[in-house]
Amino acid sequence: MTGEKGTIAILTGGGDVPGLNPAIRAVTIRALREGYRVLGIRRGWAGLAELVPDPAADNRDHVQPLTEDVVNRAGRTGGTFLHTSRTRPSRLPKALLPEHLRDRYPDEVNDITPDVLKNLAFLGVDYLIPIGGDDTLSYAQRLHEEGVKVVAVPKTMDNDVPGTDYCIGFSTCVTRTIELTHQLRTTAGSHERFLVIEVFGRYAGYTALLPTMAGAADRCVIPEHPFDMELLCDLLSYDRNRHPSRYAVVLVSEGARISGAGAMTFEGEEQDQYGHKKLGGVGDRVATLLKACSPRHNRGRRVNVVSQRLGYLVRCGDPDALDSIVPMAFGNLALDLVLQGTFGRLVSIRNGVYDSVPIDVVTGRKKQVDVPKYYNTERLRPRYKTLLRQPLFIMTSDV
Repeated sequence: MTGEKGTIAILTGGGDVPGLNPAIRAVTIRALREGYRVLGIRRGWAGLAELVPDPAADNRDHVQPLTEDVVNRAGRTGGTFLHTSRTRPSRLPKALLPEHLRDRYPDEVNDITPDVLKNLAFLGVDYLIPIGGDDTLSYAQRLHEEGVKVVAVPKTMDNDVPGTDYCIGFSTCVTRTIELTHQLRTTAGSHERFLVIEVFGRYAGYTALLPTMAGAADRCVIPEHPFDMELLCDLLSYDRNRHPSRYAVVLVSEGARISGAGAMTFEGEEQDQYGHKKLGGVGDRVATLLKACSPRHNRGRRVNVVSQRLGYLVRCGDPDALDSIVPMAFGNLALDLVLQGTFGRLVSIRNGVYDSVPIDVVTGRKKQVDVPKYYNTERLRPRYKTLLRQPLFIMTSDV
């Protein structure tokens, strides 16, 4: 069935977060009722990279028609029923080329954008709505430059897509971080230990800073400011000695760096197609160093440490209230832009108001915590004196 107004394709790329299915649902239902045909591209950009532009080919693994029944069943759940990947068609390794393209792209790394454009034309796609973080959306910007009519939706639990105060997935991540940290307190208190919790945040510390501001932790360390290990140990010792149950809590962003210790902590050397190594292990590293230096700050007595990486626990499961409401609004905003004939835009929230910005903002700069404004580097905790007229999530305003 071809919609009388044209065809809209939706895809989700990068890591999954709660709120993706509500966004897909919002776009689909509104688009169908406005007279469009809607397609779901499966596995992010991989679906468009691997699709075979032949009417006789079986492309069910790459694309599916979207109906109200399909999206209504998925719309209340977490994850993405369209599935996702970290595929980057502009830098696709030779080993990952689909079989039908291997003869045409002989290099070790290939830009197969010409075939992505052919596949969009083969599917009859008039408008493309990608939902993702800055990596996924950087390729959406490339397609916009190639003439594709793109309206983008920001998603990432790190909340670090430029141009918007809020990205889908962030509220659920913060909510889960607060809940899980409070649950872990019982173990830390029972054993009178330091509690080190590693949270997401490669380049931006919002997922550590905001839960700390909400009372989940005593201290936090973030990627934007390399921290001194002795200072952290001294502060946590102070917090522990003042607590009736004699424990203290620190949230550690996965991208946090220890002063004098060089780069971030990685699980290995392998990189994804966007050039990122997999982060992980800084929490355990901090825990080991805290245990070693604790006697110097506790009258010669060692303090043991509980170390826990929250990882995928904060990105799995159903969305919270905000990650059900915002995706609905973002989906409808995207449709508004399509109806207006306005493309090359990223739907956004700025200072508490729904809006849109040019999509090239995602490649123009990084969105990070304003350290002098929001982070006390001497106390390794948020500043609480800059709240007047701040947006809902305070330090996430991107100006």
